[in-house]
Amino acid sequence: MRRLRFLTHRHRAPSTNKALGLLLAFNAGAINAGGFLVLHMYTSHMSGFASQLADGMVLAKVELLLNAAGAILAFLTGAAVCAILVNWGRRHRLHSVYALPLLLEALLMFPFGLMGAVTLTWQTPFAVPLTVLLLSFIMGLQNAVGSKTSGGSIRTTHMTGNITDLGMELGKLLYWNRSGRPDLPYVRHDPGRIRLVGGLVGMFILGGVAGALGFKYVGFVCVVPLAALLLVLSVPPFIRDIPRSRILLRFFGRWVPAGAARHK
Repeated sequence: MRRLRFLTHRHRAPSTNKALGLLLAFNAGAINAGGFLVLHMYTSHMSGFASQLADGMVLAKVELLLNAAGAILAFLTGAAVCAILVNWGRRHRLHSVYALPLLLEALLMFPFGLMGAVTLTWQTPFAVPLTVLLLSFIMGLQNAVGSKTSGGSIRTTHMTGNITDLGMELGKLLYWNRSGRPDLPYVRHDPGRIRLVGGLVGMFILGGVAGALGFKYVGFVCVVPLAALLLVLSVPPFIRDIPRSRILLRFFGRWVPAGAARHK
């Protein structure tokens, strides 16, 4: 349990970035694949929504355009909220600055898991149920967490970049260097990068299988264990950080363990 708190710590190491990235990739795969079974759309697929937005404009199909615009705006807002929370945490000198967005993600996933069937009937101005906007927001929030923790090298909700990186590294691995020209630079692959992006793709697919099976046989409630996992990652470090902020101490002071240092 002690090691888990470093997954959300502001001081990063490649090992913690990888561990957090793999966990979030599994989470994203489960939500994305499971959500497709009930929504018939992949809520993290912004490339598809951007194309749909263009198609809606050209074909003059307002509903198609609104669907895409809603998902893109929700994803964009999720990423923006992550940046706000992380930078707020840094300015208040919190240790676990990434606990806040993960805590928010967990709190949003619980209503989806417990009331998903109800939210499917809640229509929005974007001609899609509230569930679509909620999941797109969550995916944007989570993808921004992975990107910010790793400086943009880890992507957890869409696999296009990871599969591209994996292909490039495999191309380097298979490159024939023996050309009889010692003056030419030696092409080297990065085994660590192959393991990282391969692991992210693998965990996303594994999460997708788990999510699809969960939604098929259990229903929306299969999201609750995923939300609980995020709570395990985010709540303990969040509680330890409460004394470091007067604002947090004012609202959540009763959660502070006895003997905890007061905010200075």
